[in-house]
Amino acid sequence: MFPLSAKRNLLARVRLYSSTNGFKNQNPALSFFQRAKLPANTIIKFVPQQTAYVVERMGKFSKVLQPGIALLLPFLDRISYVHSLKETAIEIPSQNAITADNVSLELDGILYIKVHDPYKASYGVEDFKFAISQLAQTTMRSEIGSMSLDAVLKERQKLNTNINQIINEAAKDHWGVECLRYEIRDIHPPQNVVDAMHRQVSADRSKRADILESEGVRQSKINIAEGEKQAAILKAESTAVSIERIAKTIAEHSGENAVNLQIAQEYIKEFGNIAKTTNTVVIPSSMSDVSGFVASGLSVYDSIAKRTKNDS
Repeated sequence: MFPLSAKRNLLARVRLYSSTNGFKNQNPALSFFQRAKLPANTIIKFVPQQTAYVVERMGKFSKVLQPGIALLLPFLDRISYVHSLKETAIEIPSQNAITADNVSLELDGILYIKVHDPYKASYGVEDFKFAISQLAQTTMRSEIGSMSLDAVLKERQKLNTNINQIINEAAKDHWGVECLRYEIRDIHPPQNVVDAMHRQVSADRSKRADILESEGVRQSKINIAEGEKQAAILKAESTAVSIERIAKTIAEHSGENAVNLQIAQEYIKEFGNIAKTTNTVVIPSSMSDVSGFVASGLSVYDSIAKRTKNDS
């Protein structure tokens, strides 16, 4: 049998090892975070800024030392836990999650926490960093399982907010730790899904390009048609105004004879041009009655002149 002093010495060494280094787990996914090294138990202690010391007296919680100077009772008081009150970032390991539309995703993230109650952080859970990391992973898988792939990619901020809220429901009141924010760092869909997304993006871009090109052609044709329409309207209006002015001038100044003479001259001139430019011979229906043929042409003019007089 071991002597009593040897047993006490062995137990003290085991406690010191477990409190400073922690027990190593064979599974890295379930490994505990290393606890902060405990300071020496002296009578006078200087607590650093943004640090809290949890003191036990004879194995029972006694007080929490705030930054500054503090006194400890020798052999009775012992600093059992040291907590940093600063904001701490915890890296969430990569994990697989399945969306609502059965797409397997690989995700990782970063969790930002802060201890606001050192007593609960010490006695409410064995290792609050390990516990909150596991809670973040399970919450992430649960939230992604209720969303489609498109929703996960589009609503990442909403997903971060939901995970942060669920973590705080357990950690803030029971573990004395507040989750300030959670950020999903990387989302890795399967390669076949990535290829399909690339093809979809290319098809959408080609579709938009075709639509824009067709809209441009359509607008160009509309503009050309509108221009031709306006040109035809303006030409018709100018022609009508010219005819109206000519008819009015002829009616006012008795220019019928001058017009008749002009038409006869144009008639004879055109026959001369035809004879010069082509071998075709145009013979009037009555070679002996050229004036009658001219008169038939002037009848059109007379009808227009009478209509103009009646309108005026």
